[in-house]
Amino acid sequence: MKKLFFVFALVLCTIMTEAQVVKHITKEDFLKNVWNYEVNQNEWVYEGELPCIVDFYATWCGPCKRLSPILEELQQEYAGKLVIYKVNTEVERELAGAFGVQSIPTVLWCPKNGKPTITKGLMPKENLVQMITEFLMVK
Repeated sequence: MKKLFFVFALVLCTIMTEAQVVKHITKEDFLKNVWNYEVNQNEWVYEGELPCIVDFYATWCGPCKRLSPILEELQQEYAGKLVIYKVNTEVERELAGAFGVQSIPTVLWCPKNGKPTITKGLMPKENLVQMITEFLMVK
């Protein structure tokens, strides 16, 4: 019985930790979890179960480095209510190009229902929270 409890606790801990971590994704992950623009070229069809934020960044970008810990905080604060993804524009050039990313950070906001929107540049945490509550409709 103790062994079964330990396994259950381990699985639960893993699930809770996963919900609290910003996820670095590839084009393949994006197509599966956000929008498969190769299949739905003319229509936005959100693939996720929760609203999401996609941060397009580069490792050398100063504003991106300042945004990263804020997104980590927000992922913990909104765990289980939204998902935050990061896309390295140096690695995922095709994905960044699909969204016309020319300046970074660029953030894609994807509500559960409705069309996404994009913001560019570093935003203070208060503005990010406002976008989460007002645009993504997450409380």
